[in-house]
Amino acid sequence: MSIFLLKLGQNQLTEAQMGAIKERLPDHLQLVHTNDRETIEQVAPHVEAIAGWFKPSSLLNMPNLKWAHFWGVGTDWLQKHPEMVDMPFVLTNVAGHSRTQITEHIFGMLLTLARHLDNAVLAQHAAVWARTYSPPEAEKFKDTPFAHSSGDMFELSDKTMLILGLGGIGSRTAKLAKAFDMHTIGVRRTVSKPAKFVDRLVGIDQLDAVLPKADVVVVTLPYTQETHHLLNAKTLALMKPSSILINIGRGEIIDEPALIVALRNKTIRAAALDVFEQEPLPADSPLWQMKNVLITSHYAGSSPRYHERAGQIFIDNLERWRDGRPLNNLVDKKAGY
Repeated sequence: MSIFLLKLGQNQLTEAQMGAIKERLPDHLQLVHTNDRETIEQVAPHVEAIAGWFKPSSLLNMPNLKWAHFWGVGTDWLQKHPEMVDMPFVLTNVAGHSRTQITEHIFGMLLTLARHLDNAVLAQHAAVWARTYSPPEAEKFKDTPFAHSSGDMFELSDKTMLILGLGGIGSRTAKLAKAFDMHTIGVRRTVSKPAKFVDRLVGIDQLDAVLPKADVVVVTLPYTQETHHLLNAKTLALMKPSSILINIGRGEIIDEPALIVALRNKTIRAAALDVFEQEPLPADSPLWQMKNVLITSHYAGSSPRYHERAGQIFIDNLERWRDGRPLNNLVDKKAGY
């Protein structure tokens, strides 16, 4: 008996999606749809393919595994399980399913900082009419609760956005940036093929040269050994004192203690962070109390359409796998993404 294990909640896919999966399932496979740990342990020796939210370590107990389809995007967990690199299964993910909600999240954070919307929410809860004041008038109101200078605001138009990583999320971020009349610089490993919506494309080896030109730096990179602490005390010091740093990639890409120092010293203006080196972010982290930091709790990819989009990517790949065609969203297990 060979098994296709679908490790998802019973209500995470629609009836139509479940019907499409059953139609495309190879004849020799039995579908097991469960989240139950004991059941998964029992069938593990017979699993030929698995799809869903699985613990990476569980794959080590599946000696007959040929294909694993991860219901998320980040596969940096491979670095904790190097033995999987040489295991004979192929790995795919749902990359591309979250580009809409994550890019909207990026611009939601950016506009919040640009227009002081976080300050407005605090003032609203305190029932305070919090005006913005033009310099030099702002000096008279500097101690007024929630009041701030309009000189502290900024417009996106004519600003330069540097995007670290030009996958689906980075490319759509560049597209939206152009809609705001921003200039765009894209940074990625290879520059041999052109990138849409990017005014300038450079390799990762030129990061130091372009960081000083950016008003906004957006991190959309995957986490690998090469991207570990890519933004550190040295590279943060290259940024403009007026610049904004946004990270929706992985927390380990930024040296967090160095970032805290840069924010305190006003080496950079502000940071908007959805991911952190340790999650949940510890309650004693200075980031929580910093006025120039905007925090969301790693939910930039959340959307009511998450499973709809992820399911469609999987169903397409299931049909390809059944027919022996190349799979989409293949993960290079050695590279980790």
